[in-house]
Amino acid sequence: MKKETVIAGIGVAILFQILVLAGVYLGAMYPLWTGKEIRLKTVPVDPRSLFRGNYAQLRYDISNIDGVILGFETRPRNGETVYIRLKSSSDGIYVMDGAGLEKPAGPEPFIRGRLLALSHGDQHQQAKYEVRYGIEAWFAPKEKALALEKNLRDGGIARVMVAGNGKAALMDVIGKP
Repeated sequence: MKKETVIAGIGVAILFQILVLAGVYLGAMYPLWTGKEIRLKTVPVDPRSLFRGNYAQLRYDISNIDGVILGFETRPRNGETVYIRLKSSSDGIYVMDGAGLEKPAGPEPFIRGRLLALSHGDQHQQAKYEVRYGIEAWFAPKEKALALEKNLRDGGIARVMVAGNGKAALMDVIGKP
């Protein structure tokens, strides 16, 4: 093999890796740059992990859904994409206003998640589902994580940016005063 061919191959491999990393970064930042800020009620589940560091694992009011609310004709598959329509309540916190497997067409905000069946009833309307949005963990330095754990014991507010396609990114978590 020629030296120029080997150098060109190495250059292409390095460029490909850089492009993949840039794509992952841009995909994660997209909701922060183009999204609309919404606030969701949250409570912590687990404040620390020996392997992942100090973080608060969060659960939202819109994380657990009954099959009746979803109104699907057939049982959805685990991992299937679901779109949760949101509406603002009087206190500025967004709550669920419906769900579906199709992307909503209206101007109202919505968030995209993945379904996970928690229980199976006789009918799919009786089943319970968990929805994961990719915003279930908030990482912080040790001191902040411990303070956040205390502040979130009775719940808190998550500041989330939601892009036009429903992808969400967690901006901040605010504990109750």
